[in-house]
Amino acid sequence: MQLKKYCLSLILLSLCLHLSAQNFFKYSDHYNSSRVNGTIIVESAIGTVVTIGLNYLWYKKFPQSKFHYFNDNDEWLNVDKVGHAATAYNVAAIQNDVMRWGGVKPHVAALVGTGTALAFMSMIEILDGHSEKWGFSKGDMLANLSGCLLFEGQQLLWGQQRISLKYSYHSTIFPRYYPAELGSNLPQRMLKDYNGQSYWLSFNIASFLPASSNFPRWLNLSAGYGAEGMIGARDNPTEMNGKPVPSFKRYRQFYFSFDTDLYRVNGLSPLAETLLKVNRTVHTPGPALEWNKEEGVKFHLFYY
Repeated sequence: MQLKKYCLSLILLSLCLHLSAQNFFKYSDHYNSSRVNGTIIVESAIGTVVTIGLNYLWYKKFPQSKFHYFNDNDEWLNVDKVGHAATAYNVAAIQNDVMRWGGVKPHVAALVGTGTALAFMSMIEILDGHSEKWGFSKGDMLANLSGCLLFEGQQLLWGQQRISLKYSYHSTIFPRYYPAELGSNLPQRMLKDYNGQSYWLSFNIASFLPASSNFPRWLNLSAGYGAEGMIGARDNPTEMNGKPVPSFKRYRQFYFSFDTDLYRVNGLSPLAETLLKVNRTVHTPGPALEWNKEEGVKFHLFYY
């Protein structure tokens, strides 16, 4: 009898915790000051730590200078610019979700999301502007604005995100020739090896169709962009540390593929929907068509 009571208590406790978790992840129907104030405190702390960390752990490694501009529009075949747009877009979308979780009205939450993304990306550019190695890039700022406008424009036009800007990465051979520039480990390469990065405009087809349509809400079509053959930003070195570097052709790549928005699957709990929103940022691996000027059309059975 005691064991039965113990098991029943565990079941009831698990159920209560489950229901509590589900309610916790729901958007609030009314303004929740404790959630919003907590968010402001946490994000202010994170922003301060990130700014100080970037300044002292990264930028202090390089000589500082007066604020100046730097034109990098011809670097990395513009993959870095698309990366800026994708980062700005996703920061805005995540911040919007957090504000909606706090019960902030949709149009205000969207503006806060856009403003947060623009402020964060501008902070990085200002730090760049005071570094001799880099500089404030107008091209980067234009890309940042493009990502913010993609988010805010959809909120104004449709009140939702029908087109996402996503990221994917696959390992390449190129970092072995210049690890200081392209990364010496996987986390670094995911950020610095532009040869392995692809960026996708992912269109949620059901969002454009009538509500009566039976088209799967989670199934997307996507158009991707990447590039390959890049050892250096503008051109490739012929040798590194006295060792010859093979000659690689630098070229752009364009993709067409299916994609998913798994958080749109019907019947998900608020917790599952929140966790699956990572799929709004990361492209789903799968079959893809590629076109590039060197090889023409290629088919990838499984591309990421």
